[in-house]
Amino acid sequence: MEKYDIIYIGSGNAAWQGGRFLSDAGWKVLIIEKGLYGGACANYGCNSKILLDAPYELSVAIKRYEGIGKKGDFTVDWPSLMEFKEKRIANLPKFLEGKFKEYNLDVANGEGVLLDNHRVQVGDDIYYGDKIVIATGLHPFIPDIPGKEFICDSTDFLNIKELPEKTIILGAGFVSLEFASILAEAGKSVDILVRSDKVLRHFYQPYVKKIIKILEDENVNFHYNQEAIEVSKNQDKFEVKTNNGLDLTGDYVLGALGRIANIENIGLENAGVKASENGIPVNGHMQTNVENIYATGDVADTNQAKLVTVAIYQSKYLAKYLLGETTEDISYPVVPAVVFTLPRIATVGVQASYALEHPDEYEVHRIEYGKSYSIELRNDNTAECTVVTDKDKNILGAEVYSPEAENLINMFTFIISKKITLKELDEMIYAFPSSSSVALYKLHNIHYNIGYRKDN
Repeated sequence: MEKYDIIYIGSGNAAWQGGRFLSDAGWKVLIIEKGLYGGACANYGCNSKILLDAPYELSVAIKRYEGIGKKGDFTVDWPSLMEFKEKRIANLPKFLEGKFKEYNLDVANGEGVLLDNHRVQVGDDIYYGDKIVIATGLHPFIPDIPGKEFICDSTDFLNIKELPEKTIILGAGFVSLEFASILAEAGKSVDILVRSDKVLRHFYQPYVKKIIKILEDENVNFHYNQEAIEVSKNQDKFEVKTNNGLDLTGDYVLGALGRIANIENIGLENAGVKASENGIPVNGHMQTNVENIYATGDVADTNQAKLVTVAIYQSKYLAKYLLGETTEDISYPVVPAVVFTLPRIATVGVQASYALEHPDEYEVHRIEYGKSYSIELRNDNTAECTVVTDKDKNILGAEVYSPEAENLINMFTFIISKKITLKELDEMIYAFPSSSSVALYKLHNIHYNIGYRKDN
């Protein structure tokens, strides 16, 4: 039985990002993977999604020049786009395999099952780990209803050969809205079943409503307080029945009702590791209830968003903790989140909706930077952000609605994390013309208490 200082079950960012530092410090490290190296984000999620999204983002941008320079039509060819995506993504596991060798990380291929708190079985082999990290991630949730076998998940959609003419999407979160945006821009019809009365409930609703309006204008229908109770197939069509009597017919049914932890059949009970409905509970050191077993990434039950960036942060923190470089509990910086709709919406820090409910503590400033002349050069006058400050005008949060929201939110993340004051921002010089320079210029006006609109 081969012995290791640490064994990671899973090969995603929650594992190898920290494992490489431990290996560099002389630890003997084993990574166990039953699927493709790199986990969900690399192979079945963010990377695939952004590759498929980019041409449709370009399509939207080109439409802004209708009548003012645009000549001819631009059409996205999905089959060739999918072929391109598959070639790019297929290279990632091989690339990571090379990285694992470079970092001196051993790999065992197969499903890792805990036999006790030190031994892990992979096929016919058993490995001993002084410490074990569970980094198995999440998988899409499919409701247990009649006809569930007809419900496809996000992985299926990211490998679909032809876009369906009419798609029924169960759920109204990240995956639902992002895929609906692609389908809508491709001229397809979409029905979205919203379980409650809110879409993207964790994002700033005024911006969410803007996205909803765009999608509704492009043949996307939102059905509120509707939950699928049955899916059936009639020849090449699918019928979805809901709890409130709605019947929908489409060519494709996509389940986008969230993701659940990969904790089944990995032997948690053999090692005495406790689990919850949200994954594996951990303390401030990412430690489970079993002293030498830890959990990182999406499978860890914490109050943090299930994002690859958080998984990387946790993995690196755990390496530092195990190396004795820190004894403190993990402390998270502000974490930005983006929905890659067309345009994007993003959030970081204190949310504007919360700030508006606590006017004694916060001020909320709406900055319509898209109406600036320099931004109109791109014929995009809708971009805006909403900034949350305290009474001393220190920036504590931001919401962004823009084709470039993913970049602008990183700027706000840096400002908030480093506690850069408006006075300090006012003393800097920025590249111009650019959307960030315009947004920052308008931030100066908050400092001088002029030229901004305070939302009430």
